[in-house]
Amino acid sequence: MGLQTASVRGFAGNLMHLPRLRRRTALVVLIFLVGFLFLFLRLFYLQVLRADTLSTSAAAFRTQSYIIHGKRGDILDSKGEILATSIERYNVGVNQKLISDYVRYGTREENGKTVSYVSGTGAAAAAEDLAPILEMDRAELGGMLLGGKDKSTFAYIARDISPEKWREIQRLGIIGIEPEQYMKRVYPNGSVGGNILGFIGQSDDNPNAIVGQMGIEATQEDVLAGQDGKRTVEVTATGVVLPSGKTQTEKATDGSSVRLTIDRDLEDSLMTAVNEAVARHSAKWGAAVVIEVGTGRVLALVDSNSPDPGHLESVSPEDWGSRAVQAPVEPGSAGKLITFSAVIEEGTVTPYTIFPVPYEMTMPNGETIHNAEHHAAEQMTVAGILAKSHNTGLVQIGDTIDDETRYSYLKSFGIGRATGIELPAESSGLLHDVSDWDRRTRYTTMFGQGWAATTVQLGQVGAIIANGGVEVPLHIIDSVVDTNGVETPTVVGKSKRVISQETAQTMLQMMQAVTSKYATAPLAAIEGYNVAGKTGTAQVPDESGRLTRRVSSFVGILPAEDPQIVVAVVVYGAAGTAYGGDVAAPVFKDVGTFAVRQLGIAPSTVPLYMYPWTASELQAQGGSQ
Repeated sequence: MGLQTASVRGFAGNLMHLPRLRRRTALVVLIFLVGFLFLFLRLFYLQVLRADTLSTSAAAFRTQSYIIHGKRGDILDSKGEILATSIERYNVGVNQKLISDYVRYGTREENGKTVSYVSGTGAAAAAEDLAPILEMDRAELGGMLLGGKDKSTFAYIARDISPEKWREIQRLGIIGIEPEQYMKRVYPNGSVGGNILGFIGQSDDNPNAIVGQMGIEATQEDVLAGQDGKRTVEVTATGVVLPSGKTQTEKATDGSSVRLTIDRDLEDSLMTAVNEAVARHSAKWGAAVVIEVGTGRVLALVDSNSPDPGHLESVSPEDWGSRAVQAPVEPGSAGKLITFSAVIEEGTVTPYTIFPVPYEMTMPNGETIHNAEHHAAEQMTVAGILAKSHNTGLVQIGDTIDDETRYSYLKSFGIGRATGIELPAESSGLLHDVSDWDRRTRYTTMFGQGWAATTVQLGQVGAIIANGGVEVPLHIIDSVVDTNGVETPTVVGKSKRVISQETAQTMLQMMQAVTSKYATAPLAAIEGYNVAGKTGTAQVPDESGRLTRRVSSFVGILPAEDPQIVVAVVVYGAAGTAYGGDVAAPVFKDVGTFAVRQLGIAPSTVPLYMYPWTASELQAQGGSQ
């Protein structure tokens, strides 16, 4: 190329020595050579230096890619009933550049022969055919098909239609009418289990991705999410797919399904009972859990005003999560179960040990403790103090062990640590270190104040006692089922002993008195079944900051002599006195009555166990035991 340039320069230098005609001829030749050189360099640039880039751009111009959506896995209840699934749906669009080419043919009889004829063309004919299927106004649809000055190759005309309706449209063969397939998440049981399931939504990191936002949908995103595929085809400038063009397909992969421990019908029954209690007592919210004894399986977990994941707009965002795992509360006297378990385990008292129980008592450090209601002073057994839930008796019982020992039992029963249930944002509850307890806290912590627990943590306390003193980690996922139907069970963490089997049995026997006529929860009694339980009531502030509202709780075990299930109920912010026995215990009765039928729990065949409550009753039965 350097030689060529030198030759041209030399040729130009000799022009001045030639006659005029020859100079003109030489000038034309020079211009030709310069133009040729420019074309040569341009061709070299395009075909050599930018060949790969231009080839890629051309391919992109004549190809179009479509997403093949991988199906998100189902969420199932313990019996395989569908709680969440994905269904194929379609959006329908129009290529406004092509729709004018649509020709509709009809047939008619002429001279005894069937002949075809053009019965309509363009957007008007297409609108006439589509309007009845899409249930749209024909004129409005025709305007959408025709478009404006700037024609689009894909403008939406209908969204969220069924595969059956799309196939009906497809049979019309209208050029320019194209589908956009996607997978729609549906929740066939409405708000039943909505607090557990969560919902899906647009990813914060990728606006084009849909991911789980709360509940199981969020915690099991990696399991449930399918992998999208892609289909690439060659198209014309107007967007028509070339039948003989190159097609490339990357297959989609469906997500696995998650089977929960939840029983859908039991969940529905518990949800109804909790919602009714919240409404009846003008409470702010309620939560409850049913745990299977010995396995840690959560059979039902409910929050009041649970959302329908498919219609979140009908419920306030503050109700989208699960307060049962996220909202710790002071349990009140339900927390006494830990204090009673500790002293029985340490051997400092027995169910028959006698304590004086006045309405009000000043303790050695000067703190004054009183009971919920005025009563005459009595000599009562430890069992009687539990049945009547008297604080003045309880603090004397708690004083038989030191604060450090009681603190260790609170921790052993799970207070201050999350249960590990597979739901997001689980709270650990609240438990201050024993070194931070003041003069009053050392007593209030004995009867369920000064520390806080979630509803599932209270259920776990009951489950430890019901399971012979052994904690089994709670879980709400039974297994994962892959696309080939292979089921992988959940691996549950290690169990650990918290109290001895003998202490657990003693606690179960003492707790049976709670449903008797003069105890705190006769409304928890279930006909034909012995119930062990404990009520709780704590004060909470109202909107003005005054302590006029209550946290009402109940922990129940059914049946008491052969525990199968534990139910913990919390109703927060109830109006009035709102004792746990009046507000939360009836919820236990309602769901327990349903559960024994649903789960096939056999009725009790032994009488309710009753310790003597007072010194006089104990003496009548033969003195100390």
